[in-house]
Formats: sequence, structure tokens, C-alpha cells
Amino acid sequence: MDRRLLLLLLLMMEQNALCQQQQTCTKSVVNSCSDCIKSGPFCAWCQKLNFTKPGEQEAVRCDTKDQLRQKGCDDEEIISPVNSQDITKSDSLSTSFENEEPVQMSPQKINLQLRPGLPQTFRVSFKRVEGYPVDLYYLMDFSYSMKDDLQKIKELGNDLFAALKRITRHAQIGFGAFVDKTVLPYTNTNKEKLAKPCDENDQQCQAAFGYRHVLSMTSKETEFERKVAAQFISGNLDSPEGSLDAMMQAAVCGDKIGWRNSSTRLIVLTTDAGFHMAGDGKLAGILEPNDEQCHMENDLYVKGSEMDYPSVGQLAMALKKHNIQPIFAVTENVEIVYKKLSKIIPKSEVGVLSSDSKNVVQLIQRAYNSLSSKETVTHDSLPDNVRVVYTPICDNPGPAGDSRGVCNNVHEAQMIHFDVTVTVDSCIEDKSFTIRPLGFKDTLTVTLSTNCKCPCENSEDKAHQHCSHKGSIICGICSCNAGFIGQFCECVIGDKDETSLRASCQRNNGTECEGRGDCVCGRCQCHNTESGSSIYGEFCECDNDHCEKFQNKQCGGNGDCECGTCKCHSGFEGSACQCKKSDEACRTPNNTVCYGRGSCVCNRCICKEGYQPPLCKTCLGCPDPCQTKWSCIECVVGLFEKNCSTECRNTKVENVDQFTLTTKECQQKDSEGCWIKFKLDQLVGEDNYRAEVLKQRECPPPPNFAAIIGGAIVGVALIGLLVLMLVKMLLYMRDVKEYKKFEKEKKKSQWNDDCNPIFQGATTTVDNPTFTGE
Repeated sequence: MDRRLLLLLLLMMEQNALCQQQQTCTKSVVNSCSDCIKSGPFCAWCQKLNFTKPGEQEAVRCDTKDQLRQKGCDDEEIISPVNSQDITKSDSLSTSFENEEPVQMSPQKINLQLRPGLPQTFRVSFKRVEGYPVDLYYLMDFSYSMKDDLQKIKELGNDLFAALKRITRHAQIGFGAFVDKTVLPYTNTNKEKLAKPCDENDQQCQAAFGYRHVLSMTSKETEFERKVAAQFISGNLDSPEGSLDAMMQAAVCGDKIGWRNSSTRLIVLTTDAGFHMAGDGKLAGILEPNDEQCHMENDLYVKGSEMDYPSVGQLAMALKKHNIQPIFAVTENVEIVYKKLSKIIPKSEVGVLSSDSKNVVQLIQRAYNSLSSKETVTHDSLPDNVRVVYTPICDNPGPAGDSRGVCNNVHEAQMIHFDVTVTVDSCIEDKSFTIRPLGFKDTLTVTLSTNCKCPCENSEDKAHQHCSHKGSIICGICSCNAGFIGQFCECVIGDKDETSLRASCQRNNGTECEGRGDCVCGRCQCHNTESGSSIYGEFCECDNDHCEKFQNKQCGGNGDCECGTCKCHSGFEGSACQCKKSDEACRTPNNTVCYGRGSCVCNRCICKEGYQPPLCKTCLGCPDPCQTKWSCIECVVGLFEKNCSTECRNTKVENVDQFTLTTKECQQKDSEGCWIKFKLDQLVGEDNYRAEVLKQRECPPPPNFAAIIGGAIVGVALIGLLVLMLVKMLLYMRDVKEYKKFEKEKKKSQWNDDCNPIFQGATTTVDNPTFTGE
């Protein structure tokens, strides 16, 4: 029993697979062989003469090969372009590095001629040569917190070179240092602090700097030790450092760093802090974005105070462009930050650095082994409407993807392969893109072109017999000479041009003959329907096979289909003749149908806009008749006689002493300010009313002019009296204030005795009569 179930399951899976591989051709607008080829990857064109039947569109020539064979088209008459590839350069892979340019990926150039939508797969081989050179650039954070790490790296020169020699005999090492931009708020810009940013107790401290290139690539161990030993720590203010600035300059200044053309390029970044990135420069007023160019003079980055930090995307692109693989040797406190950065930068590794960097050699060795064992193939920017999928073929393949192919645990000199599937979705001309293994110089240039034209589109016979000697055969279809049109060029245009003749076969500038006929000499020749009945009409717009159905019967079996509309038999109605004629349920109490405000269809009222079913009696969205009929009521009860037939065209007005209607009461003011009360009753129809108007108006009493004048006089007198009292009160309050001020100053004064400066006392002069003056 289990075997039978297993066999049945296998048969179902095989059938499903066959269904998935079934080729289809989805056509839209097809007028030529080229249109057919562009419609889909499995569309083919039959160029056989007289292949189409009378009245058939030439689009029937476009279908899958199997369908065309079934319709009677021979294989040699079927046009279906296929993909082709031409490998123009395929140098053999190198086995080892012998001081020449090694070949590690093959082929190097390939030309693909593709049909839109039809994928093409080719294989790329890769083998990393033995002893491939390694260039390692040691980029170190020289901020003050890395003081002990700098001391340790001075002691590890021998171990670092020994580790590189174990990897390859052709190893070189360089050295660079970075801190941060020398502007606030990153660095103290005090003159003394710029010269010595470290603690006052530190005698060996170099001036603040952004990035300094210390040693170009060298294979001499003594030179490395000498240069590093001469370096001293520096410092800055904030915690994040300018590491992205330094990495960008190390990547783009290749001639100064000394990167070799054929080598594995590594940047080892050692730091204990995070990093500044694009946008952080605004804190210092630096708005100019990083231009990804080399700006080093005398081994110093000179644009640090003028250009912003690079973005992570810019750095990733620069590293990829120059085939550089970064190794982030960082302390545990920033490990998570750099692991997130590593996910954005391809072909990078993160290792945890000990507090004094004593494990840096082992960290570099592990990171290199991890990078070199993972081979990734990817591409640069693709042309529009081009798709690429990589399928790795190796012992430990990664998943197939449209952006890259990955093989893991790849050993040196091990051959691996990638199947690259390229699909072009539309017609293009001579476009190209580049495939490369990350971290290596090798490239594969893929040049693309498309097969969008049929080889039968060129004909030299301009008077072919099949075309009435008035045209040539283009892929089985007549291409008429000037002045002639038609399937066989049988129609003479005369004074009209072909465009105007074809326009006469279009209704409202639509499809020619509604897509159901042929335009022959300016008139539509209609086809037949699938059932064999005729299509008719000036534009082939009519047929008698496509009317609304009821209970799966056309026109419910109770009518005839004429040009897409049901003409019902006697006693039936409805869009599909589905109802017997009856208005019993549409009858109102006054024996009208839907109160004249709708039509009875299928024994149900179809009300006019605003009126509510079931009998269309009320209208919720209509204007208030108390307002709309007021002009008529005012005209009838007006003081002056006049003709009110225009205002009261559909309204009958009666003047009554008492209301007899039970409808809502309306009231409006007339021109004399009197209230007129009336009631309205809607009759049969939309705007027909009967109105009752009370004869007695409610007018307000006339104004009492004596009371108004007397009140005005009294009011003015009262206001005058109040004004006088207010003025008097203000004057009194001012006098009281002045008196209090006088009393206060009087108490402050002191009276002292003194002489009146202008007073002269009385004087008495007495003469001695006996005095002679002697």
C-alpha cells in the first residue's frame, strides 16, 4: 500500500513539474514578427504564405511552436530566435604566483546575444593561487586611551611579520595612524592643546592630527619596527574617532600607501571607540560632503577640516572598488557597533582586541583565514531591465541569489564554480557589466545585446505576386507599396492616405473595427464569433452571442439578443428578461405607479435620484419645498394683482381659513414683515404640489413713535447727568489728592531762626554840638 502511495505521489510531482515547464505565449498588440518576438520568450512567428484564414488577424501567426505546428505551420517556416554566447577571452587559471599577473577567474570576456525574457546560463570558474601576495596596512587609533596598545604593537613587529610569512612568502606591511578632525568639538583648538593634546605629565605626545600615513608597504621588518617605535600617542575630546576618514584615504591613496596590483589587500583597523560618519561634520560647521578623493600632503590628510566624514556606503564602495578587505580589531565595548558595520561592508571581519592589543597577531591570522576561505562573486551596477542570479557550485555553497554568489570553506588552490544566469527583460543595444570576486583584481566583462528583430524583415522583391504585384513579403505579410493597402495590397488609396482610411474604421478613435474585423479600403469586414454567428455593425461592434444571462440562459430564455442588448418577449422585462411584467407591488394607495417618481421594473419601483423605495414617496436629499415654493405662495397672496402662472407652474394654491392638510406647516415673512403660514402636499410626479394658505396673516404691531421719542429724550438727559457727575467726581478726587500731598509736605518741613537777608535794621545818628573835629 505504501509503495502505491509513493508511486502516485511521484506521478503527481512529475505532472506538476511538466505543467510548470509548459510554454505559453501571452500576446498583447502584435502586428509584425518583431512585435511577436518581444511579446514573450516562447512566442514564435509563422511566415508561411496564406497561413491566416479570411477575416483572421495576422496576430494568429504569433504563438508557441507547438500551437503553430498544430495550426499547420511547418518547422522551417517558424521563426523563434534563441540565445547565443561567445566567449572572447578565456585565459587558463594560474596554479601559483610567480611574480607575474596571476589568472584566478575564467573566462574574462563573454558576449551574450539574448532574447528578451529568455534566461541564459554560463559558468564562471575561480581558483585562488598558492602563495598569492598579501598587503596589510595596519591602521591604528592614536587617541590617548590607546596608549598601552601602541606600546604593545611596538613589541609585536616580529610576531606580525612571522604570521604574514606563514600565509605567503610575498607579504608586505604598512602603517598609519588616526585620531580625529582638529576642530571643535572633536579636538581642543587651544594652541597649546593642539600642540600637546595629552595629559601634562606625558612628555612624549605628538600634536593633534586627523590621519597620518606613517609607513608605505614594505617587506623589511626592521623598517617597520623603526617607524612604529618613533610614534607617540596623541589625543582628542570626544569618544568617536575619525576612523572612516582614515580608511577612505588609505583606500584611495593607493600610490602613497603602496598597494600592489596583484595582492590581497587588507586594512587592519585597531580602536577602542566608535566612529564619526557623514553628517557629524555639521557639529563643526563642515557641510561639504566627502568627495572620495586622495588629499594627502606630506603624509597628512589636509582636507579633514573642510570635508565631512564619508558615509558608510561611500566607504563600502571605495573598499570594493579598490579590492580592499577590512579587519576590525576592536575592544569588546564596541564589538557590536563594528559587527553591524561589517554587515554593510562586504568581505570584512570583526575580532575582539584585548585591552593592550597583545592578541592582535592571532586576531589578524584568524580574520584572514575566515576572509580567504569565503569566496564571493558579485557584479557592479547592472543595465536597466537586466537580472542576474548566481548559483554556487562547490562543497559548501551559499544560497543562490541575485546579488552575489558565495562559497564557504574554500581552500587555497581549490577550484570552485558559479553558474551565472542572465535575463534581459526588454530590448537593449550593446550594454555591459562586470563580474568580479570580492578582494581580487580579476574581472569578467559581460557584453549584452538582444534578438528583437526577425531575419525575414528585409525583402528586395517590391512586386511580389502574392501581394498583387504591388508590395513585398515581410515575414509572410504583404508590405504594400505607396498608394495601396489591404491584406493583399488590393485596395487603392486614391486621394486619401492610409491613416485616414484606417481612422474611418475606428469608433471614437478606438480599436480598428473593435478588434473583431479587418479594415478593407476604409470599411470594416467583420469576422464570425466562436459559435459561427456573424459579427455586424459599422465598426463590428455588434453580435448576438453576448447578452446578459439569467439562470445560465441568454436573456433568460425569454427574449432575443440584439447587438448585446436583450429584446424581451411580450410579457417579460428586465435587463436579462428575467421578470414577468407586473406592477402590482408598485401600486400606491391612490392607484398610481411609484407616485410617478420612478419606474416599475420586475414588479419593483426603481426610484429617481433622491426618492426612497419601496414606493418613491419621500425624497430625503431633495430641497425643502417650503423654500422652493415660497415664490409661488408670495405671488398668490401678494398685495398687487399679477400673473403667477410662471411661479406656480406645477402648484395649485388655495386660500383657506383653516388647514385641512396634515402635512408639515411652513411659515415665511412677506415683504411687509408679516408671517404667512401654509402647508404643501406633494401630488403624483416630481414637482407637483397642492398648497393651502391661511388667509389671516400674522403682522407685528406698528411702532409707538411717542414712546420712542420720549425714551430717547430721557436717555440723553440721563447720560448728560451721568457725565456731569463723573466729571465732578474726577475733579473732587484730584483736589483731595493735591491736599493730601500738601499736608504731607507740610509735615516734612522744619522752621529755623535766621536773618532775613533783605532786612535792614533802623540806625540813629547823633551830632555833638561841641565837637570841632580836633
